[in-house]
Amino acid sequence: MQSANIGNYYEDFTVGETVRHSLSKTVFESDNNLFCLMTMNYHPVHTNLDYASGQQHGQLLVVGTLVFSLVVGFTVPDISGKAIANLDYEKIEHLAPTFVGDTLYARTEILDKRESRSKPDRGIVYVETTGYNQNGVDVIRFRRHVLVKKRGEET
Repeated sequence: MQSANIGNYYEDFTVGETVRHSLSKTVFESDNNLFCLMTMNYHPVHTNLDYASGQQHGQLLVVGTLVFSLVVGFTVPDISGKAIANLDYEKIEHLAPTFVGDTLYARTEILDKRESRSKPDRGIVYVETTGYNQNGVDVIRFRRHVLVKKRGEET
């Protein structure tokens, strides 16, 4: 048996390439409820069907930070599996609501990359990830810099 290969090395990233991630998930009411409890986000638009039914979207909204967390997770096998660190997250945009029962997917564009100035065994990859639902509607977009190992360099 061969162990799973997770992530890519710095040299594997090509600027301009778009990666369509293979992971996806349907968001269930239990996911949303548990995330609300764990993060202490008790806003009724996420937890109270009666309240949410009288608001703009007429139904429960999935917590935006859950959507963010799921989409980041979808990218791990391709983008950050060999990462030393995620250096930052920037420009997180919630583009459309996510509802209980929606299925989320993600794609990532490689925007730029450069070798580390201080350590020759790694490089920094700059990416933009977009999460979208089963209807192809983009629901979240964010950018981040990922510090990634170079091939043959174990840290």
